[in-house]
Amino acid sequence: MTLTDPALTDIDPHTLRERMELHEDLIVLDVRSAAEFEGMHIKGSYNVPLPLLSEHADEVAERLDRHVVLVCQSGVRAGQARTRLNTAGLENATVLTGGVPAFDAAGGDVVRGARRWSLERQVRMAAGSLVLAGMLGGRLISPKVSMVAGAIGAGLTFSAATNTCAMGNVLSRMPWNKAASEPTSRSAIQQLP
Repeated sequence: MTLTDPALTDIDPHTLRERMELHEDLIVLDVRSAAEFEGMHIKGSYNVPLPLLSEHADEVAERLDRHVVLVCQSGVRAGQARTRLNTAGLENATVLTGGVPAFDAAGGDVVRGARRWSLERQVRMAAGSLVLAGMLGGRLISPKVSMVAGAIGAGLTFSAATNTCAMGNVLSRMPWNKAASEPTSRSAIQQLP
């Protein structure tokens, strides 16, 4: 299979690294938040956060005339971006399996910035803390407080079943998850070749 084969939907980090070293004509599009992108990104990649891409998928798809590799932290948001771009008519996008951390682990060329907790780690910390607080509060304050733990469990179950994360969406809007310069739809799209 070649990169332009529409049946190829994922690319592993080693293959992407090899193709980048061969200077293949491809665009690496990072759909993580600007803060995540600042923390570490693949050298030469473009940052179009998923919410902006979702709102402007048609405009983004028009700018992408080469093969596109979509990347995020794990592959979930990149897969969502691929679906939106496919709907907009771009059918040659693949997803990097394992995301930017896997590319880094494979010896890929990355740019490092300020170290931050990943959104996934923040979700685990918030969910775990809320469950712990609910359990302790249920014993020390009122049994009704333990319902917090049940609500978090229900939310995590729904998150897994739908492959979405409401808590992640909320946490991504927190000030510590903002970059010094958040891209606008215009600046994100205009940066594309």
